[in-house]
Amino acid sequence: MRQIVALALGTLAFAAIGVPGRAAAQAPASSLWHGGTIITMDGPAPRTVQAVVVRSGKIIFAGTEQAARRVAGPRAEDHDLHQATLLPGFIDAHSHFAMAMQLAGGIDLSNPAVKDVPSLLATLKSEVDARKIPAGNWVIAWQYNDLNLAEKRHVTRAELDSILPDHKVLLVHFTGHAVLLNSAALAAVGVDESSPVPAGGLIPKGPDGKLNGLMFETAMIKYVAPKLPQPTDAQRLAMLGAAQMRYARAGYTHAQEGATQLPDLAFLTSPAARQRMVIDLAVLPFYTGLDKLLERPDLKFGTYDGHVKLQGVKFVLDGSPQARTAFFSQDYANGAPDGHHPWHGEPSMSEADFIAKARLVNDRGWQLFVHANGDAAIDMAIHGFDALGIKAADNRRPIVIHSQFQRPDQLPAYRRIGVGPAYFSAHTWFFGDVHRTNFPEATVDFISPFKAARAAGLTPSNHSDYPVTPLDTMLLLWSSMARTSQGGVVYGANQRLTAYEGLQALTTGPAWQIFEENRKGRIKAGLLGDFVVLDRNPLTTPLDQIRAIRVMQTVKEGKVIWQPD
Repeated sequence: MRQIVALALGTLAFAAIGVPGRAAAQAPASSLWHGGTIITMDGPAPRTVQAVVVRSGKIIFAGTEQAARRVAGPRAEDHDLHQATLLPGFIDAHSHFAMAMQLAGGIDLSNPAVKDVPSLLATLKSEVDARKIPAGNWVIAWQYNDLNLAEKRHVTRAELDSILPDHKVLLVHFTGHAVLLNSAALAAVGVDESSPVPAGGLIPKGPDGKLNGLMFETAMIKYVAPKLPQPTDAQRLAMLGAAQMRYARAGYTHAQEGATQLPDLAFLTSPAARQRMVIDLAVLPFYTGLDKLLERPDLKFGTYDGHVKLQGVKFVLDGSPQARTAFFSQDYANGAPDGHHPWHGEPSMSEADFIAKARLVNDRGWQLFVHANGDAAIDMAIHGFDALGIKAADNRRPIVIHSQFQRPDQLPAYRRIGVGPAYFSAHTWFFGDVHRTNFPEATVDFISPFKAARAAGLTPSNHSDYPVTPLDTMLLLWSSMARTSQGGVVYGANQRLTAYEGLQALTTGPAWQIFEENRKGRIKAGLLGDFVVLDRNPLTTPLDQIRAIRVMQTVKEGKVIWQPD
């Protein structure tokens, strides 16, 4: 169990002091942080200070402890680190906060008890029974991962029907790029063997010519998304606190909602949600709702209202490489998800459509965020930015989320345009061995090419894409340094980062990508007092012990918002 230790972020009220009958305004109390290693992340090389002082949510001093005590004053709230390490709060470069809310109250198939098809089916049935979900209702389960099942295959529609024939069962693939439905759910969304498959989507059939229940990419978006029940605002509010603490316990003081549908946009920007936000949240409305966004002159992008900011608009150009729906210039050795060959994936939208819609966003001055995993999808992103005339000198900072299978020749284009690559180092740990079954060694070795990007003058970030992989900042740091798979294979040793460079990808890199380099990501006077306290110093911890580092506290604007019970 974890808890919020302090929710109130603000200053002390005026108090009467001194001569009776007279009142004087006191300065807000400061907080003083000292007694450990304080890594500022301010500059290209590691730098430490002895103490930091925060007042009214902002850092007002970082330097020697003696000077800090003078600045803080005798009323300062004292925080002795007891030899722990203080860093700027981690900044989430990309994940799905709305899914985190849904996971807080949904059926979670990442349960360790789910090891094979029978245990998955048993877990589903027991959860439905325990929750007393009536027949005819939807049963939605998250984190379905066929790669983790002993059988190394998808659950079948018939198997789902065998345990819950009278419920509408939907399993959401952990990638977020596919779903699996039973017969009742297929009927509810109006899909059968004669349903047309939209461009960029897949609706596989079994050897008998019948639907196997899987839907990928645009097929899922077209048929399933509009028919799913939406949680009420009251239900969303009930899940909001738990979702925030998932991020805070990993040391994040800033999260991202990376593909926001219109109902979630309305909720997250509502006064009720804003009042309950403790961490900062960047919201990226999804491009499928662009027409509605353009009709809203009241929407303000790039500025905070409380802790919530509309950051930019999210486009998706392809799918997931581990689901074999990402768009490549070379074929998957294992073929398409439905088994056919040759297959190198398909774009989720045409290049012309992307350019037309991206132009509307760019002309409004809104930031562009583009999901592109395969190198062919990255080519589409580059072509689109060039068509819009975006150059690095314009300081538009378009972000290509994932940029997983980037080719070396694409890096100069990123530099010319001013792209911020939001890389995903945990892919080597979770999926490197899977990718190696599809692509040559040289291709897989260049996954998330941090070193090459830095050498090209780019400012990369690192992200979890939660819930695709866990909210585990030390796993992200370690994987950017080790580039090792679960099978023990090192992919791209020449792209390994140092600990300091890995920390930059979690602090200063993502801060720059969202135009907040002068607000967060460093410990420096004038910036927010957002910190994470670790039980040891990542810069001096051996590589094989990095993942064992634990978050001791997460601090937002000088106030502790999370620590272990």
